[in-house]
Amino acid sequence: MYAVIRTGGKQYRVARDQVLFVEKLEAEPGSTVEFDEVLMVGGDGEVRIGRPLVEGAKVRATVLDQIRGPKIVVFKLKRRKNYRRKKGHRQYQTVVRIADIEVPGA
Repeated sequence: MYAVIRTGGKQYRVARDQVLFVEKLEAEPGSTVEFDEVLMVGGDGEVRIGRPLVEGAKVRATVLDQIRGPKIVVFKLKRRKNYRRKKGHRQYQTVVRIADIEVPGA
């Protein structure tokens, strides 16, 4: 069984025991988080699509770690004007393992 969830302005296709890197969530490592914005649930030959969300569906996950992503270099340049700016950025991320996908009536 799989589900499509929305968190942090992005959509992810998740399955049970999958490890996922999402935008930072306010949760401690070892705690459980619940994603209730489930857009679609599929598997076993049946697909349920929400309008916009699947009623009563939830995805539970366990927080593994709070990390920072890879460094992204932002470089601005205006040619022949001696204008150069270099900045770096590392996004905060939360590592979660999908524990369970709950769908009422399934």
